[in-house]
This record gives sequence, C-alpha cells and structure tokens, in this order.
Amino acid sequence: MNRVTFLIDGFNVYHSILSLKKSTGYRAKWLNLSSLCSSYLNLFGKDARLQDIYYFSALAHYLSAKDPGKITKHKNYITCLESLGIKVELGRFKEKEVFCDQCKSMILKHEEKETDVAIGVKLLEILFTDSCDSVVIISGDTDLSPAVRRCTELFPKKKILFAFPFARKNKELLSLAPGSFSISKKQYLRHKLPDPVILSDGKEIRKPSSW
Repeated sequence: MNRVTFLIDGFNVYHSILSLKKSTGYRAKWLNLSSLCSSYLNLFGKDARLQDIYYFSALAHYLSAKDPGKITKHKNYITCLESLGIKVELGRFKEKEVFCDQCKSMILKHEEKETDVAIGVKLLEILFTDSCDSVVIISGDTDLSPAVRRCTELFPKKKILFAFPFARKNKELLSLAPGSFSISKKQYLRHKLPDPVILSDGKEIRKPSSW
C-alpha cells in the first residue's frame, strides 16, 4: 500500500487563484482541496490511498479594521476544510518596516510568517515517523528547497513531489523533485465545495458571493 500525504501551502494556492482570476476571470476560492488532492492518487499506482491532508495558512487579523468580513470568510473556509478531515495548521503575520520607493519613507507592512518552516517541519515529522510513503507538497515556493533536499537525502525510499499551483511552476523545485506536476485551471474549476457546505451539526456555510 502506498500511503500518500498532501502538504498544502495555503497562501501559495491563494495567490495562484488570484492569478487565475486576473488572467481568465474565473473565480476559484471555493476550492475543494480534499477532492483536488484525491484526484491525483492515480499518479501513485493502484495501491495508493490518501493518508492525510495538511493545510498551512494564517489569519490576517491586521485587516480586521478595514475589512472584518475577510477574516470571517477565511475562518468559514477553514471550517469547511476541517469538516472534510483536512488538518489545519495556522501561522501568523508579523509587522515589518520597509522602505517605500514611492513615498520615500519607511512604512509598516505585514508579512506572513512560519508557513514554510511549518511545512518543512511537518515533512520531516511524517517521514521520520513513517506516517506515509509519498508526499505531495502543493506549492511553488523555493523556500521549501532546503527541507525537501535534506529529507530526500535522509529518506531515499520515500517519494516527494511538488504539485505546482496554477502559474506557480518552478524549475528549481522541478529539478529537485523530478516527476512533479502542475495543477491546471480546469482542476481548480472542477473541484469546488458544495454550496452550502453542511456541517455535522447541521450548520450551513455558504460560498461568499465574491468567491
């Protein structure tokens, strides 16, 4: 049996979805990550089965004052993912001063932190504990390269692949993990959550109109 685990870089997928909307006009935020991941099990042979799906993201609390609904939408989406058995791990946003070329002064920005490290740590953990046989990392972020490179050396019998979100294909990661593949826009459109999502307690969560 080939136990396959997926590690999803939530923000990499999110920005990919924004790229999809910008280039095609299609909206895909109401993405069913469970069925999307399951659709790739055939790449691992007839004996492949889904082991776990981990979703890594962070809540942008600093936007609450300007757009309180943004956090609510994200929290509701996370609840929908959890109802499908997806394991959610949240990082945080950190304030950072950067120089603005336009205003010629230092300004305060917020930077999402911990996601790459959290994915790398989880990758090491599940391989070290023999919790799976194959891992698919849904991301195109090269910050993950060191973790993947080291885990490939430490666990040569395990298979590690990248599933590049739409418009996020990366040559460096592809060379690091041969056999990696890209997620097409059709896959985004094919795998959507039901509207509404009905939770086990009967509560309904509806897709935001802008999604």
